[in-house]
Amino acid sequence: MGTDAGKPLLLLIGSSARRSREFILRSVSRRYALWLLQPAPVTWEEPYVTGATQVDNTLPDLLVEAARQVAAEHEVAGVFCYDEGLVTPAAHVARALGLPGNSPETVAACRDKNATRIALERAGVAQPASIGVRSLDEARDAAEKLGFPVVLKPRGLAGGMGVRRVDSPGEVEAAYRAATGVSYPGVPVFEVSVLVEEYVDGPEISVDAVFFEGEGTALAVARKKVGLAPFFEEIGHEVDGADPLLTDPRLAEALRASHTALGFHTGVSHTEFRLTPNGPYLMEVNARLGGDMIPYLGELATGVDVALAAADVAAGRRPETAPSRRRAAAITFFYPERDTEIESVTVHEDRFSPQIHSAEPMADPGAVLRLPPRGYISRYARVISLADTMAEARDALLRTPEIVELAGRPAAEPPR
Repeated sequence: MGTDAGKPLLLLIGSSARRSREFILRSVSRRYALWLLQPAPVTWEEPYVTGATQVDNTLPDLLVEAARQVAAEHEVAGVFCYDEGLVTPAAHVARALGLPGNSPETVAACRDKNATRIALERAGVAQPASIGVRSLDEARDAAEKLGFPVVLKPRGLAGGMGVRRVDSPGEVEAAYRAATGVSYPGVPVFEVSVLVEEYVDGPEISVDAVFFEGEGTALAVARKKVGLAPFFEEIGHEVDGADPLLTDPRLAEALRASHTALGFHTGVSHTEFRLTPNGPYLMEVNARLGGDMIPYLGELATGVDVALAAADVAAGRRPETAPSRRRAAAITFFYPERDTEIESVTVHEDRFSPQIHSAEPMADPGAVLRLPPRGYISRYARVISLADTMAEARDALLRTPEIVELAGRPAAEPPR
């Protein structure tokens, strides 16, 4: 860890997983000094941070006190956080120190899908009909009221965890068990813990947009690929620098209206939509950078550094949003065919085509990967392609099975 003299200092609330988030710190640390606040000691983050405080960053009171101690000795420009479970505590720090950001209430409303639905309904934003339930019987009643198919999802999670499509009354119980049987660190437990929602058909997209002084700009539109039905595992994304949705007026209005309704005015958000014949239907708003390397794909495709834009806004600076190129980037994730204990994951770089940008293992030897509903986001590798057109990027990914080699054994049954 160094001094990073002359760089504005950001408080970094949590670092998350190295494989999926190191690109953020690599980029942001070039412009900003970073002071990490998390329970664990510094490990992989060491080249990117100037200092660190060990603190339980899930508890706002403790986190605020630790942040005040840093601010007493250093000039702090902003609070930076991209971890789903920590965005609310981070908002408490920004408010306590008088730094740029959204209120904790706004961030909590984004994390609470039921609160999001209520706010968007009042604002007239197109979205699926939704009913919150607290029991299996209530879930059955809500599904009958809405009409099949429906979707059951946890109220406070993201990334498709515990989300399942239900086509008939006989499937409700299994979907309810899936929605209530999954958790994530830092996510609050609600009494009304599950949402039963109208199923809206159409392509799925996400928009990483930056908001500064209340004005929003779409930076990266990712077209999702989902699999492992009836669950909604995100198995890939495509980001095209020439995507017409980047300047689509209906999508821009849906972003503006939804964020105004929630009170979100500062930072980068990750908003998910379904594209229907009647226009975009908003599925959820996340008060953070997108996951699955989407901001990185956005930079590859457009030249706009989404992570750096988030850091700039956190420091009260106007972000750079003008694209400098129009290329096509895509990512695919590898899942095992069954629950698997990993022996090895080998990437054969000698088999790369010119359009393959990178390939990375995502699971270490000894890791146990379980498929939904026993586990989620159970990936053993990822491959990114980069080309002049999306057709070329897609074509390159069609040949990726020969690039990554998995060795594993069937996983033992989990304890009951």
